[in-house]
Amino acid sequence: MIPAVRLAGIRKAFGATVALDGVDLELAPASCLALIGENGAGKSTLMKVLSGVHAPDAGTMELDGRRWAPRDPLDARRGGLAIVHQELALAPHLSVAENVLLGAQPSRWGLVRARERDRLAAAALAEVGAGDLPLGRPAGELPPAARQLVEIARALTARPRVLVLDEPTSSLGRADAERLFAVVRRLVAGGTAVVYISHFLEECRALAGGFCVLRDGRSVAAGALAGCDDATLIRHLVGRPVGELYPRVPHALGAPLLTVDGLAGAGGRPRCASFTLRSGEILGLFGLVGTGRTETLRALFGLDPLAAGTIELAGRRLRPAPDRLLAQGVALLSEDRKGEGLLLARSIADNATLGDLGACSRWGLVSPRRQQACAAALMARTAVKAAGPGQAVGELSGGNQQKVAFARLLHQRSRVLLLDEPTRGIDVGAKAVLYRLMGELAAGGAALVVVSSYIPELLGICDTIAVMERGVLGEPRPAASWDAPSLLAAAIGADHA
Repeated sequence: MIPAVRLAGIRKAFGATVALDGVDLELAPASCLALIGENGAGKSTLMKVLSGVHAPDAGTMELDGRRWAPRDPLDARRGGLAIVHQELALAPHLSVAENVLLGAQPSRWGLVRARERDRLAAAALAEVGAGDLPLGRPAGELPPAARQLVEIARALTARPRVLVLDEPTSSLGRADAERLFAVVRRLVAGGTAVVYISHFLEECRALAGGFCVLRDGRSVAAGALAGCDDATLIRHLVGRPVGELYPRVPHALGAPLLTVDGLAGAGGRPRCASFTLRSGEILGLFGLVGTGRTETLRALFGLDPLAAGTIELAGRRLRPAPDRLLAQGVALLSEDRKGEGLLLARSIADNATLGDLGACSRWGLVSPRRQQACAAALMARTAVKAAGPGQAVGELSGGNQQKVAFARLLHQRSRVLLLDEPTRGIDVGAKAVLYRLMGELAAGGAALVVVSSYIPELLGICDTIAVMERGVLGEPRPAASWDAPSLLAAAIGADHA
């Protein structure tokens, strides 16, 4: 059988940095292959080479047994390969329909046939379970999960023979992810070959038959997933055995530190959120996408206006505003690292130390030497893979960007951390590092609120968990009293139906 895709000896360097150093990969027709590896292992670079974003320095590529050398992504799309990158590439000022058909809008005599465009866009969105999205709404106004579905729908309009999905569920809740899985299975059954890139091993097992592991720019293992357990996969990923996936650092819950009572957002989310957070506590917030988890953190931090509610920090009432809360030791990690969390054109050092430049200053002026030293220590602590503190954050992989955003919170030495999807796009080994850091922060007396769509993560690291349903936050309960079915039941209101 001729492979749908065959790569042999692929090499790609950017100056002195070797991103790919002899990668081999084979993808069978009408199959799904899981491409896995740590952040910075070369997965996204390899797919950019395959899709024509970069030309390989060495090696050969074949598609359906024929030489494959696309000039650019549009040439690759026309040749039968479509890709959804981890960092989305929507045009925020264009409508949903225009983004779905971007570069392929139906036209006649040079004019776009708007009715036909909308029909095709609606059909593509319905295929990924997003048929209710308003076609005329600017894509920049959509939440991250909806933008992800628009990008996937755009890839499907080309009816590709080979589809590459790079971390496709990173912004999706469980229900949207399940719909995507159904789409992938349908495509494979219809003859499409799929490369599926994900840090979630359970997702890989649910969809893919085979796997290929990249480490440090090289393909180090490949085979059938059914014959390889998670411990072996993780050892291939990181080059060593990994102990606990959810390391627990002993910590005790202390006195109440943050009290939130009747918090309601002016935009209708949250409708009502109340909880008391103690020092040394890790509180998880679970719920379906759109129920108000992110909005709760944004309103609490003063990014979104409040309609009602009170906030007290260590018994002192606060008016939520980012500058006041930062001064009081409250910090927020945004779920949208690219749009809100980072200055992509600035260096790692600038981003990591931005929250407390005083620690890197002398006589009121930032000391480059001190800033570089602070950033280097933070990079080591959070396992950031980069050329050095002076590298621009925009040049890093998505997972390493996330680690830089987390490093800034460590540098600020905050006593309350509001973490919105803190491990999104991060590999298994790096997740374990961040989980341990969260435990160490709690052991030091800090209090953490963790919003996550990943149930094993919440059950593995949290002391208490509260579920948000239709904008209302339920009573926090000990994590030991929850399991996956009960969390899902609470999220859809089935536990009190």
